[in-house]
Amino acid sequence: VQLVESGGDSVQPGGSLRLSCVASGFPFNRFGMTWLRQPPGKQIEWVSTIGSTGEPTSYAPSVKGRFTISRDNAKNTMYLQLNSLRPEDTAVYYCVQFGIDRPRSRGAQVTVSS
Repeated sequence: VQLVESGGDSVQPGGSLRLSCVASGFPFNRFGMTWLRQPPGKQIEWVSTIGSTGEPTSYAPSVKGRFTISRDNAKNTMYLQLNSLRPEDTAVYYCVQFGIDRPRSRGAQVTVSS
C-alpha cells in the first residue's frame, strides 16, 4: 500500500486549497478512503470519509460545509477541497484506507495564517 498526498500550502484565512492523494499497491476502487489531520501539538483527528464508489461521504462537524471529499477511481486518486480555511485548520493532512487510524504516509502540510 502506498499513499502520496500533495497540494499542501500556506494560505490566508478564507483561502482555499485542494489536496490530492494518489494510491497504489491495492485495488483502490474497492476501498473506502479517509482523510485524517494532525494539528501541531495535538492528536490525529478524523476529517472525512468517502465510500468506494464515491458515496456515501461524511465529515467532521468542524469542516462540514467547508470541505468536500471526492475521488476518481480511474486515476486512483482521492481529493479534499478545502474552502473558507481557518487558522484552526492548520495541520498535516493524511489519507488512509477506511478503518485505519494511524497514517504511514508523509502527509501534506496546510498552514492557515495571516
